[in-house]
Amino acid sequence: MNHLSSVKHVIIVLSGKGGVGKSTMAVQITLGLHAAGKKVGLLDVDLCGPSIPKMFNLEGRDIHQCSEGWLPVYVDKEQRLGVMSIGFLLQDLDDAVVWRGPKKNAMIKQFLGDVYWQDLDYLIIDTPPGTSDEHISVMEALRAYNPDGAVLVTTPQAVAVGDVRRELTFCRKTGIPVVGIIENMSGYVCPHCSECTNIFSKGGGKALAQQNNVPFLGSIPIDRHLTLSLDKGENFLESNPGSPALAAINNLVKRFIALDKDLP
Repeated sequence: MNHLSSVKHVIIVLSGKGGVGKSTMAVQITLGLHAAGKKVGLLDVDLCGPSIPKMFNLEGRDIHQCSEGWLPVYVDKEQRLGVMSIGFLLQDLDDAVVWRGPKKNAMIKQFLGDVYWQDLDYLIIDTPPGTSDEHISVMEALRAYNPDGAVLVTTPQAVAVGDVRRELTFCRKTGIPVVGIIENMSGYVCPHCSECTNIFSKGGGKALAQQNNVPFLGSIPIDRHLTLSLDKGENFLESNPGSPALAAINNLVKRFIALDKDLP
């Protein structure tokens, strides 16, 4: 059984290395699209680091099955924002997923094929860092459905940008289009004087996008309120209207809505 044919747009979120805020960006993109009136799903295939349930305050929730397959865990009563993660299948929050590649690949294929999303506008897929077996499984399974492509998340420093350069090569070799590059943690805006300090330098993601002729989707500054919101499982977009990071995220979401010209 396969339900991806009813999903209008599929976007894969990638990063060359861990710790750059890939899952954070996946969550904010999902929340932004939902706030814009779209029906959205977020699929967490980071099997060894399933952080998405905590970011939505969904830890401890169970996955239910229907005749069509697995039902996602819904964040809202209207069932317009659904989440699926292996975190819902673990008996204990401290359990580790100690699996070899073939078992991981089988789990990912089951997530991609068996989750009953019910006519989504967007499916956001949060992947583990790197270019491993899991990524190849995702790309191979999605190729038949013509996904919109991959969003690559980096931080400004040269080490992270170098890893994203390899991620670009991976996308080209696997035939997945690149929607664009996001530069996360791009400066810290002082909450008192609003001065921006470039802690990790600035502009590496934009320069990489220009060098490779792919869109640059924007820079997201460090905001402690964003971190606190994710730790508490709160909606950052609703609780921080004056945040510089919020303005940057809203501009980012508009780029994704532009993919959706045929929907109201």
